[in-house]
Amino acid sequence: MAKVSPEQRIQAVQRYLNGNEPMIEIAKDIGVSDQVVSEWVRRYQKNGGETFLKSYTKYSADYKMDVLNYMNETGTSSTDTAALFNISSPGMIRNWKIKFEVGGYDALVSKKRGIHPHTFLYHARRFH
Repeated sequence: MAKVSPEQRIQAVQRYLNGNEPMIEIAKDIGVSDQVVSEWVRRYQKNGGETFLKSYTKYSADYKMDVLNYMNETGTSSTDTAALFNISSPGMIRNWKIKFEVGGYDALVSKKRGIHPHTFLYHARRFH
């Protein structure tokens, strides 16, 4: 998929909402699928243009559970839930659901990234 700036996303959504162009033509023009443009339209309609300006967000396990519970209780799709909660990717919610089903609440707790201290010490010793 092409890298599309927030401004290009907003322009694509506005082109679609103006009603002059079919979604599939807009998608082809910017190098994404029409499903991607459809997702952008949903997010834009729920949250406005700022939905595309949000950078990486770290979600707490409690927040993830709130999202999953909402989706479960209402029967809302991951795509609509992502738009409603202003989450950039419905796939992220599907991953949370799988993690929860396999490992429970603890699987939703974000792990710190980086080199594990023992790994660092092992490599440090090897080079001295």
